Amino acid sequence: MKKLIILTACIFTAGIVKTNAQVVAKTTGVHLGLRVGANLSNIVQDKSTDFSTGSKIGFNAALFLELPLAPVFSIQPEVQFSQKGYKNTGTYLGNAYEYKQTTNFIEVPLLAKIKPVKNFGILVGPQFSFLASTKTSFSTANASYETLVKEDNNNLRKNILGGVIGIEASAANFVVGLRYNRDFQNNNGDGTSSTPRYKNQVIALNVGLIF
Repeated sequence: MKKLIILTACIFTAGIVKTNAQVVAKTTGVHLGLRVGANLSNIVQDKSTDFSTGSKIGFNAALFLELPLAPVFSIQPEVQFSQKGYKNTGTYLGNAYEYKQTTNFIEVPLLAKIKPVKNFGILVGPQFSFLASTKTSFSTANASYETLVKEDNNNLRKNILGGVIGIEASAANFVVGLRYNRDFQNNNGDGTSSTPRYKNQVIALNVGLIF
């Protein structure tokens, strides 16, 4: 009988804790979220460089926290992984080739969210990007090569400041977003190496869950 009473008390207490947590979340409006999506990335070239590039597909994934400060205004810090880069195609000695550069970043966007209507938001703010790795690939009809780039030897900037602007729509616990982000700083630290100077730019389409 005593065990039954204790078990009943535990279940009742757990129910109260869960209910209180739900009430707090509903009252404060603080939400944790996860999102994944696809990047369409390219570069903006420095005036000193001029070579043809095309867009490439990449991947992004993020964890975010929405902190409401007013009914129509929130702050949304995020941590995300994002693949950027570009590609170049052409012919050499009569053979078609494709060159790709993929840069993997860990990024920390700090965004302001304005909600003019209930299920729609406008996002804008700075983004701090930390270079994790760089890979280049070169392929022709007969062969292909992949190389990991050494950032120190190629004078690549490891910390880059950029900006983000985007929109998102939500329904129940689901959210869909479209964003554009661009670096404010060149990828190349001082321009003394053979690596071309440019700024990354990305259009990203995301889907996510809000908890």
